[in-house]
Amino acid sequence: MRVEKLSLEGFRNYDFVCFEPSEEMNVLCGDNAQGKTNLIEAIYYLSLGKSFRTRFDKELISFDSSYCNLLAEVSTRDREFNVRIQLSRSKPKEITVNSVKRRPGELSDFFSAVLFSPSDLYLVQEGAVNRRRFLDDSISTLRPRYGSIISEYTKNLEQKTAILKDYREKPSLLEILDEYNLQLARLSARIIRYRASFIKRLEEEAKKLNLEISSGKEELKFEYETLSEVKDPFASYEEVLSQVLSNQSRLRGAELDCQRTLDGVHRDELRIFINGEDARSFASQGQARSAAISMKLALREIILYEKEETPVLLLDDVLSELDPMRQEFLLGRIEKGQTILSTCSEENLEKLGRGKIFYINEGKISDVHSSG
Repeated sequence: MRVEKLSLEGFRNYDFVCFEPSEEMNVLCGDNAQGKTNLIEAIYYLSLGKSFRTRFDKELISFDSSYCNLLAEVSTRDREFNVRIQLSRSKPKEITVNSVKRRPGELSDFFSAVLFSPSDLYLVQEGAVNRRRFLDDSISTLRPRYGSIISEYTKNLEQKTAILKDYREKPSLLEILDEYNLQLARLSARIIRYRASFIKRLEEEAKKLNLEISSGKEELKFEYETLSEVKDPFASYEEVLSQVLSNQSRLRGAELDCQRTLDGVHRDELRIFINGEDARSFASQGQARSAAISMKLALREIILYEKEETPVLLLDDVLSELDPMRQEFLLGRIEKGQTILSTCSEENLEKLGRGKIFYINEGKISDVHSSG
């Protein structure tokens, strides 16, 4: 799996650029605020139809433009696909693959990427929302329909929230509250089972990697926390649905009293333990970073196993945030597959071996040469 060619028009600080990476290591080198992360962001967008930096597509469009285009040639399963994404300030995004219209969630059928950015190094120690986002993006990469389930859940939750807020002025709204609760319960049961299954698989891979990076000293364990009524997230869909409905029934009166949603899978948590201790509270910075590296590399291994192809690895200026031991561990795991890495320091180039170096300056690729 790889990017053969990417053309950007009006994307962030790129008026127009054509990027043709090698099949293996590719280094984006340049000062800060020149466009390295923007280029990585565009490649990530090809995989899930969304940015890792903003919720709003309009922010990806250049200030002096009303639209932007991403045109890419990607290879998957020995087949080539032409991906075209147009973002507009006035119209919904348009996505086509080989001239056939697609939804954002379908992009991962054709291209997958694993991103590792400096903010991911704090994945273990930050709030639950960041770990939920990691879970949801990871599962969406593996199961394209999952992204649509999350979107539908979010829309229904917003509608329920609006009903609870306004029902005292408009009592007739209560007539449809149960309909939204039922739809949320059905979606929740599916989300819970997806998340539980993925977390179990993630733990299997990340545990091995973390033991390796810590020389056998740090055992990683995950725990999935969801609705209190759900005793077994691995139970059948019908059983989980029944437990979700029970949770809703228990909270219904309290939600009407306080006029807000009190619980739901939008509050789920992935708890991370190192040697039995809650990593968010007790892990050192080094331990937390090792766990984050293990989680990202574990995702890469899971995608490789599921899709029988190595996903493109995007490393956005993470080497400068790691000590030499963790740098060596990370770089030792990326020999296979296409990697696109950004760095501000040319000192890192000698560590990367053979590859292609792109110098980025003011939204332009000013020079390209091979190393190794």
